[in-house]
Amino acid sequence: MLDLFLDGFWLGDDTRRLLNHLLIVAADQTSFERCKFLRLHCYKLETEGIEFAGEKIYMSGDFIKMMWRRTLFLGTVLKYGYNFIFTDTDVLWLRNPFPILSPDKSIDLQISTDRFNGNQWSESNLVNTGFYMIQSNNKSIKPFDTWYAGKDSSPGLKEQDVLLKMTREGLFKGLGLRVRFLDTLYFSGFCQDSRDVRNVSTVHANCCRSISANMTDLTAVVHDWKRFKNSGANNETAKFAWSKHRACANSWKH
Repeated sequence: MLDLFLDGFWLGDDTRRLLNHLLIVAADQTSFERCKFLRLHCYKLETEGIEFAGEKIYMSGDFIKMMWRRTLFLGTVLKYGYNFIFTDTDVLWLRNPFPILSPDKSIDLQISTDRFNGNQWSESNLVNTGFYMIQSNNKSIKPFDTWYAGKDSSPGLKEQDVLLKMTREGLFKGLGLRVRFLDTLYFSGFCQDSRDVRNVSTVHANCCRSISANMTDLTAVVHDWKRFKNSGANNETAKFAWSKHRACANSWKH
């Protein structure tokens, strides 16, 4: 998955220069060794008593533990005063996203969505925690603490489900956090494809259950991107369509 993730940076528009700004957080030793071999910036996320080696099937017990461990780690990074963009490795960066992300420092959090309802300020959007940009300040740190604390009262739920529930209950508004929900036109995924390949920045293999299905359908996205880049002609762009995400659709049947 890491190699496919990096392919996006090599093949994307104005993304290659961003590689040196990546910090790869590895949850297992194999991934950490691969990261170091590729001469990237690498960090091994240690979890006492647990080694997150091998695939963690979506919504399995180990998968949920891994997602919550990630949330705790990112909250700690915020407390050290770092602003950052977080991205899952099953998100392909096809264009530099910074021209689309707002530089307005009054926006504390800009977060991707599974489905975008047309209003970038609406808390009824379905949040997706696979890609977001966050400012480090007192307003953003507090929700992370509240979010992580929700783990204990929400057994069997992953961190994204708990954040969605808290958002619907007014977490952001109650803490004075200004949140922008990102349009899938630019920050798309398998739940809702971008409506225009000429605008898309990222493609996330969400709504998918297994890594093998993720990789199959993300590889198809890479081929789609290459086809678009090689077409050049406006009429070809007008006829462009994303490949069907068949492997991810079928992953729910097993």
